Amino acid sequence: MRAVEITKAGGPEVLQLCERPVPEARHGEVVIKIAYAGVNRPDALQRAGSYAPPLTASDLPGLEAAGEVVVIGSGVTQWAIGDQVCALLPGGGYAEFVATPAAHCLPVPKGMSLKEAACLPETYFTVFSNVFQRGGLKAGERFLVHGGSSGIGTTAIQLGKLFGARVFTTAGSDEKCAACLVLGAERAINYRNEDFVEVMKAEGGADLVLDMVGGDYLPRNVTTLANDGRLVQIAFLQGPKIELNFALMMMKRLTITGSTLRPQSDLAKAQIAAALREQVWPLLDAGRLGPVMDSEFALADAPSAHARMESSGHIGKIVLKVG
Repeated sequence: MRAVEITKAGGPEVLQLCERPVPEARHGEVVIKIAYAGVNRPDALQRAGSYAPPLTASDLPGLEAAGEVVVIGSGVTQWAIGDQVCALLPGGGYAEFVATPAAHCLPVPKGMSLKEAACLPETYFTVFSNVFQRGGLKAGERFLVHGGSSGIGTTAIQLGKLFGARVFTTAGSDEKCAACLVLGAERAINYRNEDFVEVMKAEGGADLVLDMVGGDYLPRNVTTLANDGRLVQIAFLQGPKIELNFALMMMKRLTITGSTLRPQSDLAKAQIAAALREQVWPLLDAGRLGPVMDSEFALADAPSAHARMESSGHIGKIVLKVG
């Protein structure tokens, strides 16, 4: 099969087309013939040498895809040959075929293309598990989403709004802020000319903050939070180390938590998939939310897809057309 591999740690140019054996389905797995694969920040981190895949995972990048089930492994009963699915992957999405646990697959929502469905798993697993399961977002709460125009951000805004929260967000341009408002944000803060701390303070503080920036955002997030607020950290685009006064955390009774998705157990990911199928997939089937699409690249043009993502000029999701 054709695939894109990381030839060495470096920039987008180290991604190169190659030939690899088609993977086999182990117990509990399916093999998917990929139509489209999503492009995500962890792919770029892996390419740069700072996010190694688990020992049991493919060394190829790619954490989500959509396509057709072509092989059923032993013990798999919930899928059949020919089913169209989207799937969270342990790796290997930048290829024509991939093997993944059957329990990490979800049906393509009604009326949705495979291109759109390929953009669901990584962001929806991440947002749902962190915002609702870990962060405990409730209807009526003030929810601040950093990076609102990213794949994660556009998903968090829509889900937060649909589940009854008051959604606030930050973004880096007026165009991106306008896109966030269309998705359901009550207020979009252009961080280049506004201070999100002051904006949220005027609103009474945030009950929940979802952050992937890190760096000097960490102490500012703590200041932003209302009493009993929660900070959920899912990435560190500006670095993980900063001086932080934890006395404020104690005085405001704050909870600071976070997670990464890829290292979690197969069982944990299967449980997230089951919760998504029950609570979120009906909303997707009804067309009440969906992925915001930015751009499409051919599999062989994966370096350009990474360059687009790392330029931070995109709004929503970037995909590779594989099949």
